[in-house]
Amino acid sequence: MTIAVLVVDDQQVVREGLVALLGLLDDVDVVGSAANGEQALALAGELDRLDVVLMDLNMPVLNGVETTERLTREHPGVAVLVLTTYSDDESIAGALAAGAKGYLTKDAGRHEIGAALRAVVAGQLTFGADVSRQVAGALSGVKPRKESLPDGLTAREAEVLGLIAAGLSNAKIAAELFIGEATVKTHINNAFAKIGVRNRVEALRYAERHGLQPKR
Repeated sequence: MTIAVLVVDDQQVVREGLVALLGLLDDVDVVGSAANGEQALALAGELDRLDVVLMDLNMPVLNGVETTERLTREHPGVAVLVLTTYSDDESIAGALAAGAKGYLTKDAGRHEIGAALRAVVAGQLTFGADVSRQVAGALSGVKPRKESLPDGLTAREAEVLGLIAAGLSNAKIAAELFIGEATVKTHINNAFAKIGVRNRVEALRYAERHGLQPKR
């Protein structure tokens, strides 16, 4: 039997991209999509069958943590799998406290998302690799060692610079990473400020010098 999934994300390009991505999985059936928590709750009450809600966290009207808490209370048979840009301790703890059964960041690929959907349907807790390190570090009291990147870049900022170096436009970077164009612009502005460049040509040279080009 296929896994009935509801996709919830406020950014249309991400939502549509996830629906298309999940459509490539033979054992997944996307039964709906919603742009915010209120829409998700309404759909959950209307759908004939729903196994998993793939949930973003930062949304207008009703955010992902509040929506997760209500979903798990009102529809205890439905599992929530968080898929978000954020992997900070507060976001992870909030989602898990609300009842989420899994937590992935938007770096996750199709196969990782598919495996996580199967795990939460089976009643297992599941985390992406980065999130697992965060959780393990929190439980042990030891902060996970961060990947060494130049000039204080975050992993996502370095990834965006690499995609700029590969010649991708903002729209194509957004589609590649399943994030919105506004989020891409924010990462670019932050990265440019950190590395002291003013345009994409300078950013490309920087990415080449520091080996940030994506491995394809």
